[in-house]
Amino acid sequence: MKETVGELNATVIVVLAVGVLMAFFYYTLWPILKNNFNENSKCSAAICDKCDSNGDGKVDTGCDTVTCYRKGDAHTKANSFQCVYKG
Repeated sequence: MKETVGELNATVIVVLAVGVLMAFFYYTLWPILKNNFNENSKCSAAICDKCDSNGDGKVDTGCDTVTCYRKGDAHTKANSFQCVYKG
C-alpha cells in the first residue's frame, strides 16, 4: 500500500510540473513568438523604400531599417512601419 501511495504522489508531482511548464509557455513564451512571427510576415509582404541614408539617390548598404507600407495602403506616414533592411 505504501508503494502505491508513493507512486501516486510522484505522478501528482509530475502532472503539476507539466501543468506549470505549459502555463509558462502559453502565457509567457507564446505571445512573444506570435508577435515576432506577425512582425516578420508583415515585413515580408510589404513594399519597402530603398535604403538612401545619404539622400543622394543611390542605394546604400549601411541602413538598419527602412520605411515600409502594406500593399494597397496609401503611402502616408500614418500607414508606414519600420522593417529591417535586407538589401
